[in-house]
Amino acid sequence: MKKSFQVVRVVMAWTGAVILLVAMGATAQTNTLSDAEIQGRQLAMQLCDARPTENFTNTGVMKIRGARGTNGETSIKIQLYTGVTATNWVVCYKADWIRGWAWWESLVVIHQSAAPNNYHFQKDFGDSAEGKSLSGNQTILPFAGSDFWLCDLGLDFFHWPAQKILKKEIKRSRGCTVLESTNPNPSTNSYSRVVSWIDNESGGIVQAEAYDFKNKLLKEFAPKSFKKIKGQWELQELEIRNVQTGSRTRLDFDLKK
Repeated sequence: MKKSFQVVRVVMAWTGAVILLVAMGATAQTNTLSDAEIQGRQLAMQLCDARPTENFTNTGVMKIRGARGTNGETSIKIQLYTGVTATNWVVCYKADWIRGWAWWESLVVIHQSAAPNNYHFQKDFGDSAEGKSLSGNQTILPFAGSDFWLCDLGLDFFHWPAQKILKKEIKRSRGCTVLESTNPNPSTNSYSRVVSWIDNESGGIVQAEAYDFKNKLLKEFAPKSFKKIKGQWELQELEIRNVQTGSRTRLDFDLKK
């Protein structure tokens, strides 16, 4: 585990000194927004500010079922590390797959509440390694061949400038606020908007729907189960499904008391 997350320590070393710059004029812009848009921005900001309180590690298994017409399911081991600094926090995902050769991918997401996320992505195929920093549409890449894009793991859509409260309703037996996040510059292979059902009590995502650039439903995301750890409910299983291709990825965390 120590060697696996060496890249996280390097990233944290320089990100700990980053000074967050907040765009000027944000207050003036709210004067032209509707109440639903102002409340949407406030909720999105709260979600971006929801940082962990301590460092922790976890493991799990990512199970990938291919598109319609394909058979079988691929299982990939996942290691998760979260590190908290004075100014931000980082989350590292590492995927290991052995099928005749050693193969792994790692993704470090640098969360900054007042600024867009930064990403460091690295692949290693045997003796060949490639690492690079990504941002914007560069993060529209599947992680370890799954239905999770890199930007999905960073919840980038909460950082988009256009946020709007659509309504409040019950979803999966929970009282929720429905938040619509709209991409200001969608590309042909990205999301145009994401609709999220946010639990009013916990602030967690009960369900989310992502739409493609033609405004057609592309993906559905939903947590499946939780487990109480040290008095806190922790996500144990989540699933993302591509409704257009029929593929599905389920991530099961190994939660221990």
